[in-house]
This record gives sequence, structure tokens and C-alpha cells, in this order.
Amino acid sequence: MEQTIQALGGILLKSIPTAVILILLCVYFRSMLFGPLDRVLKQRQDLTEGARKTAEQSLAAAERKTQEYEVKFREARSAVYKDQEETRRRWLEDQSAQVNQARSEAERRVKAAREAIATEMAAARQSLLSASEQLADQVVFAVTGRRAV
Repeated sequence: MEQTIQALGGILLKSIPTAVILILLCVYFRSMLFGPLDRVLKQRQDLTEGARKTAEQSLAAAERKTQEYEVKFREARSAVYKDQEETRRRWLEDQSAQVNQARSEAERRVKAAREAIATEMAAARQSLLSASEQLADQVVFAVTGRRAV
């Protein structure tokens, strides 16, 4: 058994350089390969998260801009409708004023025409009266042969 322990001690003694080389190799791989790989993966993760956050912020900004655009569009449409309504109201007022002006002009012309007709009628009546008197005188003269007094 002592020989086995000595043999085992010799094997362990010979395996120390291999264990040290293995430990050094692990440290070397960790610092030269896995460290930069971890850094690259972390940087990639950070960039991915940053891009995702940037995309979310861009979407939020686009949504805000869309809402602002819709509000401004509604306001512009409202202003256009208001202007159209104001223009239509002015046109109706102008049309109403023109109709009233035409109506009063027509009434004035009708009144003037009635006055002219009344004047012509009075003149015609007067003319008929004098003509009827002359005709009556002529009839009396033709029937009686004398002039009516």
C-alpha cells in the first residue's frame, strides 16, 4: 500500500505541470477568447436594446406627429368650412339685397307706370269729353239743323 501511495504521489507530482498548464490555458482562454466574446455579445445586446428603444421612441414620435397632423387637419378643415359658410352667407345677403333692390326698382317703375297711365287716362277722358261734346253738337246739328247752345 505504501508503494501504491508513493506511485500515486509520483503520478500526482508528474501531473502538477499538466494541471498548472491546464489552469493557465483556462485563464488564457478566459481572458483572450471568452472575455472579448462576452464583451462583443454584451455590446451587441446593448446595441439591440438601444435600437429597440430608438425604434419605440421613433414610433411614439410618429404617433404624436400623426395625432398633431390630425388635429391640425381637423382645424384646417373646420376653418375652410367656416370660410365657406361665411362666403355662402355673404352671397345670400348680397343676393337678398339685389332682390330687394330689384323689387323696389320694379315697384317704383310700376308706380311710375300707373301714374303715367292715370295721367294718360285723365287726358284721354278729357279728350273723350271734348270729343263727345263735339259729337253731340254734330248729332244735334244733323238732327235739328241747328247748333246746340
